[in-house]
Amino acid sequence: MNTALPTIGVVVATRGRPQLLRAAVRSILAQDYQGDVHVHVVFDGVEVDPLTDVDVPENRSLRTSVNTRTAGLAGGRNTGILAATAELIAFCDDDDEWLNGKLSAQVEAWREDPTAAVVATGIRIESAGGSHVRLPPPRATFADFLDSRLTEIHPSSFLLRRADLTGPIGLVDEVLPSSYGEDYDLLLRATRVGHVACVVEPLVVVNWKRTSFFNGRWEGIAAGLTYLLRKFPEFAAAPRGAARIEGQVAFAHAALGRRADARSWAVQALRNDHRQLRAYAALVISLRLAPAGLLVDLVNRSGRGL
Repeated sequence: MNTALPTIGVVVATRGRPQLLRAAVRSILAQDYQGDVHVHVVFDGVEVDPLTDVDVPENRSLRTSVNTRTAGLAGGRNTGILAATAELIAFCDDDDEWLNGKLSAQVEAWREDPTAAVVATGIRIESAGGSHVRLPPPRATFADFLDSRLTEIHPSSFLLRRADLTGPIGLVDEVLPSSYGEDYDLLLRATRVGHVACVVEPLVVVNWKRTSFFNGRWEGIAAGLTYLLRKFPEFAAAPRGAARIEGQVAFAHAALGRRADARSWAVQALRNDHRQLRAYAALVISLRLAPAGLLVDLVNRSGRGL
């Protein structure tokens, strides 16, 4: 890291959430970080909104553009990364918000741990069931992410070096089906290079009171997670982590009504880890004892996801 405060480019990929987007952008522009912050809002599959009603303070800039790469979240983020010239790159989902002090805390954490490949923070999830604070471990490695997604390390809290994204880590994977799990894929690749250092404070507000673009899109979820299992052969030596993903794939197939596929994936998950609850849930759905949507809603209300 430079002795001077590094410039930060913040990429917000968006589609059809004008009011939530404005709240997200304003929370970024209002950060108390004393260095320059440049916000790149990338519109994916919709008309560009210039956001002229958003006030831009000193040491801040706001640029809007269209996704010029593969349609979807991965292409949108890469459009912003490549347009940015800042030393550091952060992401913020268009329906999330940053609490003040986030960037300052992350840059300070990086100064204390300069070998980190990513610096993240904790989150506060706002769901129909209330507020839920999720705090990450101070440090997470490749082995940790094979074992668990560590969902408290949320993409809206990621801070990475641009040089790493265009170099050893690589850009967001645009081949990944439906961009599902692109954040997990990025964490796995990043922790092959270094580790994730975390500010153990909830400095990002994650909004689950709205419908996710992935909600109910089971085809893309099944395809994306299957792709990740094949992309990272190291899962073969991490049965608990493999079972977690296999259970999610089983659940997605069950939600699609593919009972045979659901059972096959569920059995494989349970072979790897007999405690894998997603696999049991997939079997329940495949037997038509409960609908997938009901189970997802119940879990989401508690601030967790399947």
